[in-house]
Amino acid sequence: MEAIILAGGMGTRLQSMVSDVPKCMAPVAGKPFLYYLLNQLEEAGFEHIILSLGYKHEMIERWTRSYQTTLKISTAIEECPLGTGGAIKYTLAKAQQPEVFILNGDTFFNVSYKDMLQQHLKTRAVTTLALKGMHDFDRYGIVETESHSMQITAFREKRYCQTGLINGGIYLINKDALDGYSEKFSLEKDYFEKVVSTGILSGYQSSGYFIDIGIPDDYLKAQVDFKNGTYKTL
Repeated sequence: MEAIILAGGMGTRLQSMVSDVPKCMAPVAGKPFLYYLLNQLEEAGFEHIILSLGYKHEMIERWTRSYQTTLKISTAIEECPLGTGGAIKYTLAKAQQPEVFILNGDTFFNVSYKDMLQQHLKTRAVTTLALKGMHDFDRYGIVETESHSMQITAFREKRYCQTGLINGGIYLINKDALDGYSEKFSLEKDYFEKVVSTGILSGYQSSGYFIDIGIPDDYLKAQVDFKNGTYKTL
């Protein structure tokens, strides 16, 4: 299996706690957050990881050279911001597999990657999104699906919700899915929301541990969860 990690962000919302480092390099329980993502992928059986880099890419490249792993790690560097969709399209050019996983460098979601791949192939989706069930939340938008087929039918704006499915920030995309798109675009706005009515998006639901360290409160929570091993629960 093969994956792209989007790791070009500046971590603006974390500046009060972690200054001047890319989000994926924010220290969590004594290690860069990227360490946990790579370790998870290695344990899941991945062979090739492509890091999509931008802000302070030299810092990330220097760290990966010292990281002991069986993974083959490649990099793709944005010379200027391309948006989430543009970054993925640009990086997919270095991918070798027909289906490629995409991860956000500031989000950890414990999913069964092999099960997600099997569902993706079975449903013949062009893109499959990992979805997480949440309770009493207003920070995330809602993803609606057909209950039996898990075909994604709509994306709803952020609002308070007692229970619902959210986009967990892990995608499995066919390598040619973004052919024809411009150099710069948003994966969420210009791809997901515009093609959802065509039936090519599938949702894979996981009950595994989920955290987005992009805001200070969850960054502090991660310090505890990754120290005591809570993040490994699936």
